[in-house]
Amino acid sequence: MAAEGDCASGDRVALAAATEAVAAGWVLELSCCRLCRHFVEGRAAEFRRWRAVAQAVINGFSEIATHQKKMVYLCQLLIRIANGKKLECNFEEDPRISPLESALSYWTLLEREESKFDKLHEDIRRLIQIQVVAVHMEKRYFKEAAEVLERMFTDSESDKPLRVKLATIIKSKDPYIPLLQSFNYDLLISKVKSYVERFMKENEKNFLLQAAMEQVESKGLEAVVLQNITVNASEEEENDLETTQRFTEEQPSTTNQLPEDAAKSRRHSMRKLRARSVLQTLNSLQNVEEVVDSQTSGRRRQPWTLEEDKKLKSGVRKFGVGNWAKILVHGDFNNRTSVMLKDRWRTLSKIKIKLKYQKEDYFEIISISIIAVTILQKRMEKIRK
Repeated sequence: MAAEGDCASGDRVALAAATEAVAAGWVLELSCCRLCRHFVEGRAAEFRRWRAVAQAVINGFSEIATHQKKMVYLCQLLIRIANGKKLECNFEEDPRISPLESALSYWTLLEREESKFDKLHEDIRRLIQIQVVAVHMEKRYFKEAAEVLERMFTDSESDKPLRVKLATIIKSKDPYIPLLQSFNYDLLISKVKSYVERFMKENEKNFLLQAAMEQVESKGLEAVVLQNITVNASEEEENDLETTQRFTEEQPSTTNQLPEDAAKSRRHSMRKLRARSVLQTLNSLQNVEEVVDSQTSGRRRQPWTLEEDKKLKSGVRKFGVGNWAKILVHGDFNNRTSVMLKDRWRTLSKIKIKLKYQKEDYFEIISISIIAVTILQKRMEKIRK
């Protein structure tokens, strides 16, 4: 009996470990997805937050599964690329290794996971190699640049032309030489973003994102957020328009870099602009609905209820967009016409796009909560032992 009890206990422990590994894999996928998106969009604050989440998840793995390697390598690459110009940042045990040198090692690991290579892969490798030297030269660390060159390049014939060119540049002690200006840091960021966008297209499906989306829709979160926003829309519209125009005029020309210092100063304004854009769009959509409703019915506008919105979405799923007459007959709407259904669907579609960032924040809360629970479970197990 004791042996059977020990066996059952062992099975439960194995099942718990397997379950935890699956959940950690989901969180890894989500954190990699968020990290990639914020890198591409240049959202430095959000990138830093998800960098911490991704790093915590990665550090929690005792062993990285084969199918997770590419995600882990990509996260580590982006973290280092984003800090590429900060030579004081250390990611390796050897303090001489710069962030871009470390990024190059992860790019090599990523290349090994690829089934085929193209020009983009080659461009990114060359740009990292050039910028490793360029960053040192910009800070006038010429001796360190020469040491980096020795560490970075092998004696292979394929590397020889670039190695010779960079050695000549280092000897000239001129950080503004045309080669370094042409293959600059902005171009590196742009190429890496192209690679990340390709990765995101290949990995669109994410369990936690899909689960969160279902939760948002089932709880009617969109309607709640919309209700809160439209309450203040009329009061904010005039000031919002002026602020939006002023913000647009003040923006400098954009680059492909992810500059954390510049992002700090713009972050608050960008969030305000995004929120105000939502307010303006929703307010204008309300005005359109009022005009259409007054023209078609001649009566006072009747607000749409959450129940009606659900019936409309259900009808579109069943009959398809455009079959408004069928949806009207089978939906049991209250004094609505097919034109009203069409206009309301257009409104809901636009609202869904504008609420994208509110949903992203909701997803982040879910994922971070999962991580917190996982860490707490581990600590409780250690205490029990």
